Amino acid sequence: MATTTITRSALDRFFKISERGSTLGREVRGGVVTFVTMAYIIVLNPLILGSFSADDAAAKRDVLGNILPVPQVAAVTALVAGVLTILFGLVANYPFALATGLGINTLVAVTIAPQMTWPEAMGLVVVDGLIILLLVATGFRTAVFNAVPRELKAAISVGIGMFICFIGLVDAGFVRRLPDSAHTTVPVGLGIDGSIASWPTAVFVFGLLLTGVLVARRVRGGLLVGVLTTTVLAIAVEAIVHVGPSKGGNPKGWGLGYPAVPDRLFDLPDLSLVGDFSFGAWSRLPAVTVALLVFSLVLANFFDAMGTMTGLGKEAGLVDRDNQLPGVGKALFVEGVGAVAGGAGSSSSNTVFVESASGIAEGARTGLANVVTGLLLLAAMFFTPLYQVIPLEAAAPALVIVGALMIGQIREIDFTDFSMALPAFLTIVVMPFTYSIANGIGAGFVSYVLLRAVSGRARSVHPLMWVVAVAFLAYFGIGPIRAALGA
Repeated sequence: MATTTITRSALDRFFKISERGSTLGREVRGGVVTFVTMAYIIVLNPLILGSFSADDAAAKRDVLGNILPVPQVAAVTALVAGVLTILFGLVANYPFALATGLGINTLVAVTIAPQMTWPEAMGLVVVDGLIILLLVATGFRTAVFNAVPRELKAAISVGIGMFICFIGLVDAGFVRRLPDSAHTTVPVGLGIDGSIASWPTAVFVFGLLLTGVLVARRVRGGLLVGVLTTTVLAIAVEAIVHVGPSKGGNPKGWGLGYPAVPDRLFDLPDLSLVGDFSFGAWSRLPAVTVALLVFSLVLANFFDAMGTMTGLGKEAGLVDRDNQLPGVGKALFVEGVGAVAGGAGSSSSNTVFVESASGIAEGARTGLANVVTGLLLLAAMFFTPLYQVIPLEAAAPALVIVGALMIGQIREIDFTDFSMALPAFLTIVVMPFTYSIANGIGAGFVSYVLLRAVSGRARSVHPLMWVVAVAFLAYFGIGPIRAALGA
């Protein structure tokens, strides 16, 4: 008993648990909830970067026709995310988990890899991380982080809430893209043909209502209880109805994760992709082409993480009176390491994961929650069949609930001043509509600088905001710029 007390006291002092108004139980629960809501990345990232077979017509091939095997990508995705999440918790002491960034991995798979080999593409991700680290070391990244006006930081939080809510609705099949052949101008619709006509989506609705009730009644571990209860229901439904997975052209099937008792619980990971990167892209392609690809990676990485940390920090109540995140330099440094490690591990750039908001909503306030999440991510390398039991439809309600919690930050925005109202509005809506945090930040920053300038308040704009706005203009016009330069 004495040893246990000493251990708890040491943990409390190191992570400042009591100082931040948390408890050991809340941190553990928060870490578990964050893992549950983000574990899908270990399944989804391999499907974006990897392929099951080189014979598959839809396989993602590099310029030489090579593929990244799905099992190997899954293993390195869990490894890199687990190590970085623990490192972030120990160094930055914030409950912000790290994993492969979804926007960046798509950029790597769709735009970069087809022009070079997979190792060369991952080498560009490493270069991206090194540049991010240089910007952190010079203080530039921290200065930009602190130069953002309070209202825009609030808008970023709200936009992220809308974004993760939209992710949850789409993951659950509650909102779906309409086929191109549909005779309508509406890009998305409710379920299938305007109805939640599938068992998985019905299970999601049940989970959403149950989790909402639990959170409204302030039940401890409400999000986690909601996810686990919904998973049990999904297993029961599958056992009775035999819905099947969605892959293979079954729109009414379960998303990632299949709610059935697995054949086995344990599987050894294949980590052969670790260290498989090179800098050969510079000799394969024109230097201008490579430089523009790296620029796209850096800008997306830079502001995606900044926006996410802003939103998570505000939601957790960890910002100071000036809405700044204390010790943000250390947090940004570890996040920069995430890009380097992601490229070196062939899992693509790792960044702060927005699903961490679910753990924060559960009460997590310190890096101890990250240690819990990280250990579970590392364990997931060996228990792949077990965590795949949780379908997206069971985890998605937590994302929608967290989105509802984060939208409360909108009260900090002064909508009577249109020079701030429009940038804030664009920040909020562009994130979910373009499925990109960086795009939302860019739209908000550019419009903020422009409106302030033409309304005679240019002097109120921080000089770094001008620099960032110009950078985003280049980012949004990267296509014409590449064409003009012949890249």
